Amino acid sequence: MTLRHPVPTGREVFFDESELIVSKTDLKGVITYANNVFLKVSGYGEEELLGQPHSILRHPDMPRCAFKLLWQEIEAGREIFAYVVNLAKNGDHYWVFAHVTPTIKDNETIIGYHSSRRVPNRKALEKVIPLYKQLLEIERGFSNQKEGMNASFSALVKILEDAKISYEEFIFSL
Repeated sequence: MTLRHPVPTGREVFFDESELIVSKTDLKGVITYANNVFLKVSGYGEEELLGQPHSILRHPDMPRCAFKLLWQEIEAGREIFAYVVNLAKNGDHYWVFAHVTPTIKDNETIIGYHSSRRVPNRKALEKVIPLYKQLLEIERGFSNQKEGMNASFSALVKILEDAKISYEEFIFSL
């Protein structure tokens, strides 16, 4: 059974800086583990989340190109850091600074993914939110979601190239 995406309320919820949201997924992004902080902040019960695609938390204000970049990196066996806004079960949202890594068996085979999320730097969000709005505007300018995502991804790559900075350097410069 797939859960339905809630309607955003516009209310932000927070978690403590000492807390860490942790989840594990299989190769397709289906949740196989969620810690208690994840359950508390998202508002879902463990039985509701396990077996669901991680995208159940996707907030409509999160540009799809960010997930394209994320999947590109982790499927290649690399870690990635990203600012993400998630949608809780009741429609509230919460920002995280995510660190996503592949889970590798026998030093060669990716068998899933692990994500640790902490409280984001609020100053960084002052730069991230306008960038995400810009990328979303590009995406929404296309009737085809895939074309929109690819166009916003190209725009993100150009922004980074023009700044002569890698994505990782950009994230850690915030």
